[in-house]
Amino acid sequence: MDLLSARLTALSPSETFAMAQKSNELKASGIDVINMSVGEPDFTTPEHIKQAAKKAIDDNYSFYSPVAGFPDLKKAVCEKLKNENELEYTLAQIVVSGGAKQSLCNVILSIVDKEEEVIIPAPYWVSYPEMVKLAEGKSIFVYAGIEKDFKITPQQLEEAITPRTKALILCSPSNPTGSVYTKEELKALADVIARHKQIYVIADEIYEHINYIGQHESIAQFENIRDRVVVVNGVSKGYAMTGWRIGWIAAPQWIASACSMLQGQYTSGPSSISQKAAVAAYTGDQSCVSEMRTAFERRRNLIVELLGQIPGLKVNNPMGAFYIFPECTGYLGKSYNGKIIKTATDLAMYLLEEAHVACVGGDAFGAPGYIRLSYATSDENITKAVARIAVALERLK
Repeated sequence: MDLLSARLTALSPSETFAMAQKSNELKASGIDVINMSVGEPDFTTPEHIKQAAKKAIDDNYSFYSPVAGFPDLKKAVCEKLKNENELEYTLAQIVVSGGAKQSLCNVILSIVDKEEEVIIPAPYWVSYPEMVKLAEGKSIFVYAGIEKDFKITPQQLEEAITPRTKALILCSPSNPTGSVYTKEELKALADVIARHKQIYVIADEIYEHINYIGQHESIAQFENIRDRVVVVNGVSKGYAMTGWRIGWIAAPQWIASACSMLQGQYTSGPSSISQKAAVAAYTGDQSCVSEMRTAFERRRNLIVELLGQIPGLKVNNPMGAFYIFPECTGYLGKSYNGKIIKTATDLAMYLLEEAHVACVGGDAFGAPGYIRLSYATSDENITKAVARIAVALERLK
């Protein structure tokens, strides 16, 4: 007898966390595994941010925070948006949550009704379609492969729109591909959205600070759709604060109010101590952000060069985040010791078992024939991991 709700049985487990768990199990058995499956900076949280958290504890910030977040953090977010993005928001338009993942889910649950459609460019982050499932909506996938630098065109977007389309989820810089939409590309997509007044854009900009092209461009900058864009961001990636669980939205006020009401019923406000740490992240010295970005760019250059030397892998040059998404179709259908590699997920499992490198098959991201590797690890680990991958792939016949 199935006791779980239909809502839960429809969900798929996160493939990224599943691979990380398998990697940890192998590590626990004494095997030297290089984990490139999880999107997490390997840096520790900067010292001034940790000090702010310690002070918050000493100052007894141990009580419930306002549901939508402390005013000083919302103010810091507004100032960040104005100074870095030239976007004007009021405190009432900001809702702080337990990570950008909750922020995204809040928005989707607040605006998407049963059977309404949400356009999701593929490759996509694994949780987007699962969140749409929770809202009983329908995901419409629009695919762009490596030959398009994994970026959809205005024509593709237009063709995917129907009278039931409610939202577009756009992630730039992208997880899982690292692709970054230029200002011109965003403008062209915005012009399509502008013609369809029922559509909202959920702009996932959590990797904003990890881009190698200079100034981050937000789709919220375009006046013709500004009142229909929800910006989702947080401190996890840019400030190495994944475990602190602080994300936020900047949204039209009616959406912000809805998300606050929803959050008030199922989590209340996020961690008080983490919020004070996030204030320090946004208002303190920003050199830590540029230092980490410089390291990620160096690692990007290294892994692009090394993977590019492996026959049968097709690699592009990602402009942001800390992922690379090589095409591996040349290895599908090959075998080792009688075991046939049928899918990219099979290949990822093979690399874990034979090369002791954890990555994630592209099937989980809506892109069969690719694998995702996170290069948020040391130069030494990247060099060692790619060498192991090369040896393991050479064994496939």
